[in-house]
Amino acid sequence: MLAAKSAGGLMETVHELTAEPQHGSADAIQAGSYLLELSLDWIVLRASENIHHLLGESHVTLIEEPLGKFVHAQALHDLRNLFSRLSGTIGIARAYGIRLTDDPDLVDIAFQLRDGRVILEAVASAGSFGECFGTVGGLVSGLVQTHGEALLDNAARRMRALTGYDRVTLVCGGERAESSRSAFATGPIDAADLPVVLADTEAKPVSIFPRQRNDGAAASALTRFADPESLEKLRKQAIRACLRVPFRVDGITGEFRCDSRTAREPCLELHAAAELFAQLFAMRLEIDRLKTGA
Repeated sequence: MLAAKSAGGLMETVHELTAEPQHGSADAIQAGSYLLELSLDWIVLRASENIHHLLGESHVTLIEEPLGKFVHAQALHDLRNLFSRLSGTIGIARAYGIRLTDDPDLVDIAFQLRDGRVILEAVASAGSFGECFGTVGGLVSGLVQTHGEALLDNAARRMRALTGYDRVTLVCGGERAESSRSAFATGPIDAADLPVVLADTEAKPVSIFPRQRNDGAAASALTRFADPESLEKLRKQAIRACLRVPFRVDGITGEFRCDSRTAREPCLELHAAAELFAQLFAMRLEIDRLKTGA
């Protein structure tokens, strides 16, 4: 399901495509992103220790306070309206070009409901809402005339065109296809424990406060920090950034794994557009298999 609208300067999308719990450390997020863990009535329970750059208040000050005390009333109203559509789902909501405070810089926001908590993440706004989504239709239409193994190869190439990453590997059951700008020494690592968006393998983690309260709710964050073992494997391959795009349609499950040799700014719109492309590809793959009896 994909819904989109623009109201009061708020650009938003709601995704219920491939959202799934991500398992890993809930102790830290990546530099360049911010995280708030909120109660269902939007009281701050945890906050990343860099949150002062976003809200102008110390992470210590925010704890057990209502989020509305620190952000504009209109922004809070719009975000809570968007959140209300997530009730009973495991979807991820995204809002673009949000001004939370008097700071002129805008942010893009993703939030989701996990274990009775609202996990809210923010990154600097890409400022280009619609550009990524605008290319998805054309990329998907190019899949119609391909079948079987060629369909997978074509999808990997088109995902690389959409994301701009150096290598895209498509894994679907026992099948695999790869599109690469230039040769990589080895194949992609097992991505099971990687965050969905990994902006820079060389960046330092940002802790989540209070540090002693690690109940795992924030482990679903798109920008959670990766585990040290996975980071070391990526560094050995000279990979600086990754993007994971899982998909699921009926009995078809798989994942696009995107690798970059350079660091990439986290972009929520790009990941959302990649999710949409992946889901539409999965539907096309399902149709192809039904026709061929595979």
